Amino acid sequence: MPARGDLPQMLIEAGLAILDEEGAEGLTLRRIAARAGVSHAAPAHHFNGLPGLRIGIATQGFQDFRRELIATRDAQPADAGAFQRLLAVNLTYIRFARRHTPLFRLMFDQLPTQDPDLRSVARAAYVVLQEHCQPFVRDREAAPFETAVWALTHGFAMLNMDQPYPPESPVQVSSYEDALRLLVG
Repeated sequence: MPARGDLPQMLIEAGLAILDEEGAEGLTLRRIAARAGVSHAAPAHHFNGLPGLRIGIATQGFQDFRRELIATRDAQPADAGAFQRLLAVNLTYIRFARRHTPLFRLMFDQLPTQDPDLRSVARAAYVVLQEHCQPFVRDREAAPFETAVWALTHGFAMLNMDQPYPPESPVQVSSYEDALRLLVG
């Protein structure tokens, strides 16, 4: 039996594993509890039910997401230009969404909640993008420009548009880099 203080994190990790394997449809209190090896009442007790546990899972997702964005930011060579830095961070955003699609969708589905921890960590992840937009703001208003870059990146992530379409496809999409260059230009 896990230590009481570790149980909420164990439940979140069990939820992450189920989400990865089965998608959001697999997230039930009973399945998560069984995966964590605890009674089915434990998730309800620690998270006030499935909605609270979903917020906990989303919060963990945003923490992991932010950690990856920061690792990419910090791995950039000292002589990397502002566009290369912005591109690298945003490509990490897109790759995270592709590797963790059910989690990524859950993270953004939970954003409208008023949970302060979730909102704080989501904001901290957004700040990484915001910082990389700064060199391109110039004489424009910052917030609409940042929103446009975020919308482009999030759109590519949600639609997996960084995957090449076959030549005979009726839809032809430019590369993310080409689209971003047009936007920041």
